[in-house]
Amino acid sequence: MCKQGEDYASLRITATTLGDLLLNAWDKVPDKEALVFPEGRKTYDEIVQAVFHKARGLIALGVKPGEHIGILLPSGIAFVETLFASAMIGAVSVLMNARYKAPEMTYVAENADLVAIVTDDTVSEHVNFMVRLGEALPGLAESPDPKTLALDVAPLLRRIVLLGGGEVPGFVSQAAFDEVAASISDEELHRRRLGVRIRSTAMILYTSGTSANPKGCLLSHEAVVRESINLTQQRWRFTEDERAWSPMPLFHVAAMLAMLGAVSVGGTFIGQPHFDPGESLRQIEAEKVTMMFLPFVTFHQAMIAHPDWDKTDMSSVRLQNSCFAFMPDRVGQAYAEKAPNMLQVGTMGMTEATGIVTTGGYEMDRQLGLTKLGYPLAGIELRIVDTETGRDLGADERGEILFRGYNLFDGYYKDPEKTASAIDADGWYHSGDIGSLDANGHVMFHGRFKDMLKVGGENVAAAEVEAVLASHPAVRLAQVVGLPDERLAEIPAAFIEPSGDGEVDFEELIAYTKARLASFKVPRHVRLIEEWPMSASKIQKFKLRVQLMDELGLKD
Repeated sequence: MCKQGEDYASLRITATTLGDLLLNAWDKVPDKEALVFPEGRKTYDEIVQAVFHKARGLIALGVKPGEHIGILLPSGIAFVETLFASAMIGAVSVLMNARYKAPEMTYVAENADLVAIVTDDTVSEHVNFMVRLGEALPGLAESPDPKTLALDVAPLLRRIVLLGGGEVPGFVSQAAFDEVAASISDEELHRRRLGVRIRSTAMILYTSGTSANPKGCLLSHEAVVRESINLTQQRWRFTEDERAWSPMPLFHVAAMLAMLGAVSVGGTFIGQPHFDPGESLRQIEAEKVTMMFLPFVTFHQAMIAHPDWDKTDMSSVRLQNSCFAFMPDRVGQAYAEKAPNMLQVGTMGMTEATGIVTTGGYEMDRQLGLTKLGYPLAGIELRIVDTETGRDLGADERGEILFRGYNLFDGYYKDPEKTASAIDADGWYHSGDIGSLDANGHVMFHGRFKDMLKVGGENVAAAEVEAVLASHPAVRLAQVVGLPDERLAEIPAAFIEPSGDGEVDFEELIAYTKARLASFKVPRHVRLIEEWPMSASKIQKFKLRVQLMDELGLKD
């Protein structure tokens, strides 16, 4: 029995591959509703048949075990099917952020050694993957054979599958994909499936660090499956009747865990291709949602402000993961009044932890769900240490968060130096995050030692934004800081030292950055500077931040 009341002796380790996680549910409840999105609904049997088809098509296109497939799709049924299809054949899914601009896509395609990308023909105000891939991969449209691409910027990329699409230069059409899929037998597919190892890499998720480019985290089948089961079945007590909902994008590990947790019990996952507050409220009531996975404060604020908030029935919801410890008090209070019987839990995690390290549960004091971020999942160790001495700190003392366990990533792809600097000889991951433990063993997050921002729930590396700004001919040096923001928690702001090569036009500089980075990374404020505040050897960013906060009348 742990100090929170969780019965460790009764817990059992369950691990399998992602593919068999789905098949286990299919075996038990083939006719049950598995996925619900605005586009439609599918049962487990319908999902599995579509997964088999996609898996056969990928085999026919020459994708081998261990090779990397980029998934560039909206959050929806095809995304889930493609993820499981990749897992079935022992390939590695590289989840590509749908908000990436062309240069970011180019980087991931080359850095991740993609041999294939699966995308679709969705065109909306939010996405147009065909256009963006065309910009990211020069020469794509001129390729003579879409099944054997040869592109300078992504040397290993051989094919891009366009689900739902017709004949588009450079892309394998849906009809062509269906045709080659028919050439592969079920027997060949299952031979591939049964050869997949639990310790093999299931996916690569890119996460922003302190470097200019994001790093690819290697996550094994074991880490992903055990994490989703441990989180949802054991801590949150998912049952076969679970109807888990999240409007977050599935290329975020957190939303994926909610989906996989629902699958692990033969439950139902309800989601959206992009967040809409009105649709969210409609889904919660109409679909009788039992669990809400919603850590982003901006989503909460939009829902609470929506005209349908007051009349929406949330009585079916028993648990919500929302991290209210970081949000304005009025957000948590709105839910306390709306659904007083709903258990609120916060979480602390990161991509390197396959999503989540700590969260709350039914055994805790319910009020802690509004002010803390829970306690470690069973099987995960966590320490708060003094960075100078390595000494473990006591209750409420602040230090660096370290963790280790089954959920630890297997390193950064093609970057052994960064891996070695992050994971010590005893297997502890050094997060660079500042945290504390209270007397009950609950975690609180207090900021970052690393030069990172958290913008509306998205990690943003200052170095990545600085590198883009500094590539502009009018900029000699750029420094990016985070400013407090009530809606997004934090927003980027940039200080610019001009190069003298032309006049710095702020609007043009912002447009330049928007064309190269996802919108949440773009600075909201830009200021010129002639002399940097310096320590003996470094620019003192905290002084830049204080200066701009004073100017704008902001407070932490």
